[in-house]
Amino acid sequence: MAMWLTAIAGADAAFASAPPTVESRYPGLASGILKSARVMNLPATVLLKTDGFEIRAADLDRMLQKAPPELKPQLEKNRFYLLEQEAGRRIILREAQAAGVTGGLSEDQAVQRFFRHVSENVSVSDPEVREFYDANKEMVGGAPFDQVSGVIRQVLLQNKKDESVQQYFAALEKRLVVHVNGEWVKAQYSVARNNPVDKARTSGRPTLVEFGASGCVPCDMMQPILDKLRKTHSERLNVVFVHVGEEKILAARFGIRAIPVQVFFDHQGKEVFRHEGFFAETEVNKVLNKMGLQ
Repeated sequence: MAMWLTAIAGADAAFASAPPTVESRYPGLASGILKSARVMNLPATVLLKTDGFEIRAADLDRMLQKAPPELKPQLEKNRFYLLEQEAGRRIILREAQAAGVTGGLSEDQAVQRFFRHVSENVSVSDPEVREFYDANKEMVGGAPFDQVSGVIRQVLLQNKKDESVQQYFAALEKRLVVHVNGEWVKAQYSVARNNPVDKARTSGRPTLVEFGASGCVPCDMMQPILDKLRKTHSERLNVVFVHVGEEKILAARFGIRAIPVQVFFDHQGKEVFRHEGFFAETEVNKVLNKMGLQ
């Protein structure tokens, strides 16, 4: 018994002394592969270190120099996002090499082939297509099912493939040992939070964010609903609209791949629900009711 207690105590001590993760220390900063990265003391010039490679500040500077001019100001505020993208690219290339799918291909081609490899067994059933059509008739303009079923199937298939890749990343994230520069991440956290979404979701109130664009029919259809919510819950709910054409990096940080997308955060800033496409007022209110807003 004494030996068991000693072993347990030792394990608890090791757990307690483990460096914090990015997600636990700076919630919401990482959007994927670096959520479980350990915040450590590293040399000032080294931003990330893992088995096989490291990423330095000079590497990010070179990436920023090559970025399109219109994106540079957004990337300057989101250098951690840039670090996460570069780390993810290098890690996936390493995974692709291990899976034997890189032969004779460029890096981009190897990554794409690996993603296809990860999602090759995904399929969409006929009932899934019908269910999506019945729930989103407004989004397809009321067109007959037979006319749009093929397009819906392709959209759902791509969404499922994206989900399978995300699930792979989530599992990969848990088994990686990645260290990031604590002082640098702390500074980036302060800068990265200076945007409408993070300001709203760290305000202590529940938040609904719509990612969309003007001229997008289902996005435009959502605007009266959002305006009504602003009036109905003016003191209890933040309602934010993000134009993805103007805030491309912010949209990418929150994983927006199609529009419109409604993302609901609780009063602690934690995402509790998201929906893609037009979202009827009754359905929005159902989600808000579950969050305690009557």
